[in-house]
Amino acid sequence: MVVRVDAGAEAVVAAYCHYERVERRLAEISVTGQCHWVRRFLAWRAETDRPALDRLEPVELSEFVLCQASGLSVASMRLVVSSLRSFVRFLFATGVTSRDLSGGVPKVAGSRFDGLPKAVEPSVVNALLGSCDRGCSIGRRDFAIIILMSRLGLRAIEVAGLQLDDIDWRRGELDVRGKGGRRDCLPLPFDVGDAMVEYLRFGRRPSQSRAVFLQETGPAVGMSRNAVVLVSRRASRRAGLAVVGGQRLRHTAATELLRHGASLREVGQILRHDDDTTTAIYAKVDRASLVLVVRPWPQERQP
Repeated sequence: MVVRVDAGAEAVVAAYCHYERVERRLAEISVTGQCHWVRRFLAWRAETDRPALDRLEPVELSEFVLCQASGLSVASMRLVVSSLRSFVRFLFATGVTSRDLSGGVPKVAGSRFDGLPKAVEPSVVNALLGSCDRGCSIGRRDFAIIILMSRLGLRAIEVAGLQLDDIDWRRGELDVRGKGGRRDCLPLPFDVGDAMVEYLRFGRRPSQSRAVFLQETGPAVGMSRNAVVLVSRRASRRAGLAVVGGQRLRHTAATELLRHGASLREVGQILRHDDDTTTAIYAKVDRASLVLVVRPWPQERQP
């Protein structure tokens, strides 16, 4: 639902969006989500007759979070608080407020380590790949995209951003343009490279675009992030499976690396994590290593 705010508040939202895109170099989907909650926060302040932003108080942050908490999931509330925390840091950085109020934003209960990463079994990946008709161009394209996401853990936006010049065939490497302008060089496994070659030689239509993966209808331009997202979803329907999204394929890539002996640090490097604690969730699925620290419960000796 679109939230309406007055012109002054909308100007603040626009400045914040620009800051997130340019200064923090966030992806457009992240900026859109955060700006939605900033706009709602400003609308809430207007409805409750709060003073100007330069007189913002920490208690307002808590009250807004509590107001939203009753109707949202834990995951949604995490987006609310992260957006609010980022916004008040922006206000401080741009001199609107005289102090950093981000510490006044409440934390969301619940642990990031609650559940196991939702990977899928190799048979499910094989079913997704098998649903792609490699006799036609769109089938070759979708096959290459799914194998990229399930083997290397690429995000949809990273797949959409791949350029022909990012592939070093001689060295067997792939230059990935990640979040926040980050660039990483990944090894290009033989099966992934073979799928990409098949698409580029026999599936990709002629185009001036340097994007690796092109949309199949309309102008011969690169696919959007949303178009890449739909690839695995359509394959799920064809294979008669519950929807398997890109994030589950990313988890699958990490889990398979662990199963084949990779360390958590190596998994973090492949997935391009900035923080080791992000990779730590996969410690729970490294059963081969965890079993080494498991000890039987001591039994009481019988007299």
